[in-house]
Amino acid sequence: MAIDFAGLNQLAQHSAAVSMPCNCHQAAMLAWQAMPPTLELDQFEEVASLVEDPFAEPIFAEYHPAGTRLQSDDAPIAPRYYPANLSHVLRCVKCGRHYLRYTEGGGYFTELRIRALRPQLLVDAPL
Repeated sequence: MAIDFAGLNQLAQHSAAVSMPCNCHQAAMLAWQAMPPTLELDQFEEVASLVEDPFAEPIFAEYHPAGTRLQSDDAPIAPRYYPANLSHVLRCVKCGRHYLRYTEGGGYFTELRIRALRPQLLVDAPL
């Protein structure tokens, strides 16, 4: 189920309020990174999607007005831009924190990538 910006922001605010220790939070995942080997996929449940139309050609433009990069901890999370526009929202079943996950595909590989959903980085930027 697709989620709008207000709903995404609400999940991000909920995540920021979680204070209990959890192995998902210890992994940090501030920037997009490969799924850490210390975490199992079954620790997360998919709760929403940022993919507006799964049949439309995705946009691969990134949003970095302050000169950040995809791997920057402080890179904005702009849902209409890559890779957020290909992401699904996951919830840790142990602590309730939320993350974004997408599958990076190259010529000979695929890799699950994950990033913490942090409210201070959300930007409702138009295309």
